[in-house]
Amino acid sequence: MNDATGDCDLAIVGAGIVGLATARELQRRDPGARIVVLEREDRVGTHQTGSNSGVAHAGIYYKPGSLKAKLCVDGLRRLYDFCDEHGVAYERCGKVIVALDRSELGRLDELERRGRSNGVPGLRRISAQEIRELEPHATGIDGLHSPQTGIVDFAGVARALAAQLEADGAVVATSCPVGGFGPENGHTRIRHAQGETRARRVIVCAGAWSDRLAVAAGAPADPRIVPFRGGYLKLVPGRRHLVRSLIYPVPDPDLPFLGVHLTKRVDGEILLGPTALVVGALDAYRLRTVRPRDLRATLAWPGSWKMMRRFWRTGISELRMAASRRAFVAACARYVPELRTEDVTGGPAGIRAQAVGRDGALVDDFVFSEAAGALFVRNAPSPAATSSLAIASHIADRALQTH
Repeated sequence: MNDATGDCDLAIVGAGIVGLATARELQRRDPGARIVVLEREDRVGTHQTGSNSGVAHAGIYYKPGSLKAKLCVDGLRRLYDFCDEHGVAYERCGKVIVALDRSELGRLDELERRGRSNGVPGLRRISAQEIRELEPHATGIDGLHSPQTGIVDFAGVARALAAQLEADGAVVATSCPVGGFGPENGHTRIRHAQGETRARRVIVCAGAWSDRLAVAAGAPADPRIVPFRGGYLKLVPGRRHLVRSLIYPVPDPDLPFLGVHLTKRVDGEILLGPTALVVGALDAYRLRTVRPRDLRATLAWPGSWKMMRRFWRTGISELRMAASRRAFVAACARYVPELRTEDVTGGPAGIRAQAVGRDGALVDDFVFSEAAGALFVRNAPSPAATSSLAIASHIADRALQTH
């Protein structure tokens, strides 16, 4: 069969980089399996995969022992090998994390401790002079340099994975949103836009839609996905020389976001940002996009209000940057003082599918749940793209253990 209906051994819901990598991992383990990938959009890698900053993280930030820490370092190595093998654009350009004053040195110490504990290759502490040697237009009193951090065409990785899957007999069905799941004679029946599929094993990697599908299948409501829009500015071509690689702040340890940073991309653009605003739709790439169902889901979740009460000061700061280009550039100019408002133009936006607990906690690790015979990836934010090939092995191991 060459369509998405009928019986199959494995169905993957979601053709982002995690879903495609998982499908490919299981295809390699069982080459004879019939595999179907169901994607709601008209192409693969549309949302978080294709609308992020393109940074391949080395594993510095994550709590030692967490899934993020374990899978990021391994995932980066696999990702670079994959790009070499399949001709996907990438560059090991390195990253500088900059402390602006003494108040940030304790947090920089903790980042260094985490990075070394996680086995981040080549990580080193650098002085103000060394910051300038790496990034001549940046400023700071102390820093960390991660030479293995890089930039990758993640949408290109997704396309390469999809091509591999199809070449080896899998079906990748786009424009095929899933409506629901139900058990049927030891299989799971999936209702979707092209009809129905019965699968022995189902794995759902649906990003911002993951909790909606999981809860509909009978999984717990906690955690809930709350969409955060990340907006970027771009340096005009004549000012791209201000940034050689990646310049990052020392992040707030209470937040899973890394703060505004300056990011080189594989296409030569330099991005500034992102902001982080709660928005009214799971695909609110434009701020004015509001979908009543999505907005109701966010507002009805008790954790949303607890989160907003806890981080209201951060929220005001993010609103200010989103509303004022001058304020946005000023935040970035703390790290590159030569930056001026006239140096930037409008940039892209992405949506971070952030899991929020009922208690208002911003969930800071990968989360999985099971229901109706399916395994659901409930939270896979950054560094999920970097870690995707390692996450795929983890998911495959877990899926095979339960069958």
